[in-house]
Amino acid sequence: MLRPMRRPAYPLVLLAALLAGCGAQRPQSTAEQRQDPERAATLLPEDAGIVQRARELLADDRPSEAQSALTPWIETPGNRRSPYIAEALYIRGNAKLAQGDEYQALYDYEDVAKNFPASDSFPRVLERELEIALQYLNGLRMRTLGIRINSGESVAEEIILRINERLPGSKLAEKALLELADYYYRTRDLKMAAETYDVFIEAFPKSPERSRVMQRRAFANIAQYKGPRHDANGLVEAKYQIEQFQREFPVDAERVGMSDALKARLDESAAEQLLVTARWYLNRDQEASGRYVLTRLVYTYPDTGAARDALAIFEKSKWPLPGSATAAGPESPSGTITP
Repeated sequence: MLRPMRRPAYPLVLLAALLAGCGAQRPQSTAEQRQDPERAATLLPEDAGIVQRARELLADDRPSEAQSALTPWIETPGNRRSPYIAEALYIRGNAKLAQGDEYQALYDYEDVAKNFPASDSFPRVLERELEIALQYLNGLRMRTLGIRINSGESVAEEIILRINERLPGSKLAEKALLELADYYYRTRDLKMAAETYDVFIEAFPKSPERSRVMQRRAFANIAQYKGPRHDANGLVEAKYQIEQFQREFPVDAERVGMSDALKARLDESAAEQLLVTARWYLNRDQEASGRYVLTRLVYTYPDTGAARDALAIFEKSKWPLPGSATAAGPESPSGTITP
């Protein structure tokens, strides 16, 4: 059954699954391979009648009766080899879903997905699983002792991962992954949103949603920045992503705000972060580290206000200005510039 995922590793796990699964074929069901021709010849009419009756009951809005009609037949061990077993499980899952028991329905859908991947019901159960995942992402709570109190987010994540593993590159997998990324973006889980959009771009490079996804990926990285006293790597990443967007969608770039003006603002923010870091070192009499960061600032962001402030510090301290033979400064003593 579906188990909660360890979320920090989710996008990396998903990307590995997607790339490894590209071009994979659906395996033939082991149960179907072992089907007994003689048994099929003698029992097919009866099996078909049971399944058809359940289908009619469900269509007549009598899901409880449909479930009751199917359960004894499904639980008969020999019927696991019937060509109707996958359809029966699918219909029973639908009956459970119609009664508001979506989590129990997942057991039947997963049975089909795991054991009968060559059946006609296989893509349909994945569609149903995605419907349930979207309900969980849109706020539906899972039942505990009959009360809906637990979040279904981790189950939804697991469903979407499995859809992408089982139907890699499909429209259903594309929709599932995009829904998850948009959910993270909508709920302001910006780190997960940026990473999941990144996975989407890698997995579906020709998606018609590529432009919107690239925009949101960049904006999610920008929105993670909390000020000059915090890490600015997201701003650097966002700048590269904006440049990629400008190359791929030059006409749309200015219209949607992925412009040179935005890149300039990102440079100003990243430069300000380096300036704050350098001052932190200098205020603690760590001159070598402070000079290293200031030199890096001037070289990396020469057209920013922070770079001008950095040069003023060089002049006031009577240090060689960046660009002279000795201005490169010492190597970072610790290999990092973040205090």
